[in-house]
Amino acid sequence: MKPETAAKKLGVLLEATPEEFRAAPVSRATMQQLQDSPPEWLVELRKAGPHPRPVVAARLGVSVAGLRRAEMTEPMTTAEIQALLTEKPEWLVRERETHAAVMAENARIKRDRAAHA
Repeated sequence: MKPETAAKKLGVLLEATPEEFRAAPVSRATMQQLQDSPPEWLVELRKAGPHPRPVVAARLGVSVAGLRRAEMTEPMTTAEIQALLTEKPEWLVRERETHAAVMAENARIKRDRAAHA
């Protein structure tokens, strides 16, 4: 698979990976090895970042669209994410509420569909 795809599956930012990872396609066996026994660079990237938008959104408890609405388009480190969680800016509080409401509504719809099935 392409390095871009592998980075997405691993939850890391491609630009932050080592050059040898970006330079060549990643085989399924290599991908499995990276998941089962991650090298130090992968452990460190997952721990400290920089993180891609989906990971940032998940750690903040908002949607990717919520990040976009807040104009938070750049990758963030774990320290930056923690700072936002500590500061709790207005946009973050609002987007977390919106995300929670959407998740609750989705769960309600799922329960209703299961009850009708």
